This record gives sequence, C-alpha cells and structure tokens, in this order.
Amino acid sequence: MTSPRSGLKNKLVENRRLLLSVAKAAARNASELIIQAQDLDHKVFSKSTISDLVTAIDKQAERAIKEDILTNFPDHGILAEESGKISSDSAYQWVIDPLDGTTNFVHGLAPFCVSIALMKNNEPILGVVSELPAGNLFWAERNEGAYCNGDPIHVATTRSVTDALLITGFAYEHDSRWVTNMKLFKDFTNISQGVRRLGSAAADLCYVACGKADGFWEIGLQPWDSAAGVLLIMEAGGKVSRMDGKPFTIHDQHLLATNGYLHKEMLGKTVPAIASISDQD
Repeated sequence: MTSPRSGLKNKLVENRRLLLSVAKAAARNASELIIQAQDLDHKVFSKSTISDLVTAIDKQAERAIKEDILTNFPDHGILAEESGKISSDSAYQWVIDPLDGTTNFVHGLAPFCVSIALMKNNEPILGVVSELPAGNLFWAERNEGAYCNGDPIHVATTRSVTDALLITGFAYEHDSRWVTNMKLFKDFTNISQGVRRLGSAAADLCYVACGKADGFWEIGLQPWDSAAGVLLIMEAGGKVSRMDGKPFTIHDQHLLATNGYLHKEMLGKTVPAIASISDQD
C-alpha cells in the first residue's frame, strides 16, 4: 500500500515532469515556426532604438508558446517580452523570450533562441532554451542538473581569466551603461584569450553552462533575457551574481555568470565599473 507521503512525492515528480514536458514542447513548436520563416522576407519594426528589432515571427512564436502553456496550466502567470504580463494568484510564473537575437534572425546570422523559464515564488525552477538554427535544446531543473539534447552539461574548469574565452552583450541605449561596458570589453579583451559579442544572451548563458565559454557579463538585461539561462549555469556548476557581487534576481539589469573559478577575478573589474555608473547617475 502506498503511503500518503510516498503518494505526494510521486505526484510532485509527475507534476515536475509535466512542467518540463510542456516547456520543451512549447520551445520546439516555437522553434519550428521560426525556422520555417527564416528564409522569408520580414517586415521589421524598431522598438526602443533602431537596433531593438521585432518581427511578426517574434509575436507569432510568443502566442504559440503562451497557448501551449495556458492550455496545460491556465492558472499560471506569464511575463513575456512582446505582450507583457498576465497576472495570477498562482506561485508559478512563466518568463518567455520567443526570439532572443531578433537582429541575428533578421540577418540570417546565428545564434538566436527561444527561451522559456518557470519561476516559483520568484525563484527559477525550470529553464529551457532552444538554440537556433543549430537545433540544440538546453534545459535545467532546480536540483536536477543541466542538459543539452539529453546529455549532462557542465561548466569549464578554466582557472584564470588569462586562459578564458568570455562573452558579453550591449544595451540598446548608448548611455553611460553602454560606455562603461565598452571599457569593460576593452579591459577584458586585454587580459583574456578573447571576448565575443554574439547577440543573444540566452545563447551566451548556454555556452557558459556547457563549457564553450568561461564567463559572461552584461548590463541592461530584461527578465526574459536571463531567466532560463541563469538556472542552466547554476545547475551546470557555475556561479551567478550581479556585477557588483550581490545576489542576482531576474529583475536585476546587470549580470555576471561564470564557471565559478573566474568569478572573484572578474568581479575585480565589474564591481568598480558598476559603481562608476551609479556615481554618474
């Protein structure tokens, strides 16, 4: 006879499996829409700046993801890049970027991604990123590890920035944050094996999680940019914080994510950089 405690545990496991299954299916479905549209002519619109782009595919993919999620979990909340927030009394909130790297997509340049995260009481418990056009599916569950296409992934073991490959991204607004990040780009380029700017924060975080890169920083992020990727890094054995070293939440706009070994060394550059922005503001 199954005990009440055992039955509850089994129910929680089944629910977790359903959450992950729905997130994966939603990411795959949105990815198919994006890939099918890749060779079409796109009407491109600018949002905040001329480089902050959106297409009909962004919106179509987002609608498809939301439909997949709300069909299965109609009481859950949603925070999505293009359509905003659906409020709910539920402890669960899905955070969606239907096409991270729209500019890359418009120009036929890899990578671009679908990013879906699930928060419970404001903490990430599940993250799925579909890396396109490569077709790699990354996912992580809290306390369950990180995976790419079903294989476990781990951060790299690089011990020094001198031996590291780093990644960054830039905010759309060319303000004091952008100027500060350009200086960091130069400083880290001078002391590392290289710094890359790839155009998709979701992909950047996946690459640190699977050991292709050793560290990532960015100023000017939105919740949907980082929600899935930060969980991937933590579950792959890495470390995440704000660039001033304080604990990171997805509502913070600056992020440092590393393999863990490089974190203290990189904070030596990022802490004064963030302080300089605060001084200017």
